[in-house]
Amino acid sequence: MGFTKDDFGEGFAWGVSTAAYQVEGAHNADGKGPSIWDTFAKRKRKIMGGHHGDTACDFYNRYADDLALIYEMNISNYRFSISWSRILPHGIGAVNKKGIDFYNRVIDFCLELGIEPWITLYHWDLPEALQQKGGWTNREVIHWFSYFVDCCIKNFGDRVKYWMVLNEPMVFTGAGYFLGVHAPGKKGLSSFLAAAHHAALCQAEGGRMIKSLRNHSKVGTTFSYSHIEPFRSTNEKDIAAGIKVDALLNRLFIEPLMGLGYPTKELKILERIERYMHPHDEKKLQFDMDFVGLQNYTREMVAYAPLMPFVKAKIIKASQRNVTRTLMDWEVHPPCIYHALHRYNSYDKIKEIVVTENGAAFHDIQENGMVNDAERLQYLQDHIAQVLLAKREGIKVNGYFVWTLMDNFEWAEGYYPRFGLVHVDFATQKRTVKNSGKWYSEFLKNTTAMINEEGRVFYK
Repeated sequence: MGFTKDDFGEGFAWGVSTAAYQVEGAHNADGKGPSIWDTFAKRKRKIMGGHHGDTACDFYNRYADDLALIYEMNISNYRFSISWSRILPHGIGAVNKKGIDFYNRVIDFCLELGIEPWITLYHWDLPEALQQKGGWTNREVIHWFSYFVDCCIKNFGDRVKYWMVLNEPMVFTGAGYFLGVHAPGKKGLSSFLAAAHHAALCQAEGGRMIKSLRNHSKVGTTFSYSHIEPFRSTNEKDIAAGIKVDALLNRLFIEPLMGLGYPTKELKILERIERYMHPHDEKKLQFDMDFVGLQNYTREMVAYAPLMPFVKAKIIKASQRNVTRTLMDWEVHPPCIYHALHRYNSYDKIKEIVVTENGAAFHDIQENGMVNDAERLQYLQDHIAQVLLAKREGIKVNGYFVWTLMDNFEWAEGYYPRFGLVHVDFATQKRTVKNSGKWYSEFLKNTTAMINEEGRVFYK
């Protein structure tokens, strides 16, 4: 059996994704204010190798070359985020014209090249000035964020059709305000629940604001989703633990958006979020998105763990299960994206699904001026095949974006894990398209993909 790009349909969006702090650099150039990641990355022992995003991929200065590379790779959709503190150095108040000018240049050159810009409004880089006032734990963040959204839509909405409100709220609230391993490095259940509720309110309010200012915009938001299975498939306690973890990781933000409320029945500890709720919040949490962004990388195996607080569950790492895994210690399990798409499709209120992130970090082999990344190539081929399988079964998926265009700053892991289709030499900023990037480019020119008897994808 073979397939080509055309089998996904004429309107299917193929693209790549990046995020501002991970690629832009120019951390204090042209009036930009500090973000929580600028601050967090300077703290000792928070980032692998003591790395930071001060320069990153220098996209701020090299955007024209990088957009030209996207064009040369036959990629017609580019998802990127806007640095809140680049256009509003203090989070609110005075607008930094040079920041606005930069994103105008990026958007205009995308359109000149025939590349559709898809903009994420918040990809984790809250202005440090707002964190000093409590950040996402302060309910005022709803007003701060609304001010930011208003600024973006009024400046860029005349040319940008596709908008995503938040990127993976479970990750930036969980890792940043509960575990403390991401910026701003806060810990504790109270901090997390406050941040989570305010982020959930912002994802709906952001959608309403975009539509009120530009009614014809296509508005979505993105969610991380890991397919959850019990470690012991017939063990009742593992099954129950998996249900709790699924409620926390996969349902906490998407279900209140659709009017289903927080999944407190499956995870009782979430009832404590009520202390942060105001009258009419149940209604304010809801918004009818035009599409939902699914970001899937792996599945998680969950076991009952009576000593673990709150959920009585633990995730069994891939390295403990003797399975194929990535540098992030994430299991390589292509059916996970098929199951994720089916799960999202089961929600009646989801109109359209776009895979806004999917990819993997592996050890790439450099030789003779080429970058051989056979594992990533296979990963992408196998996951795209699963997306097609779901689409052929009637799943309303209508886009796929690779994470990521080029190797970049991967948050707490620094520059160690490389996810890019394009290799970046961070000492010289030289770009080299990897074999996976060359394959993606050829696939987007309708190269035929074949599936052998073992279910592996190859190309002729």
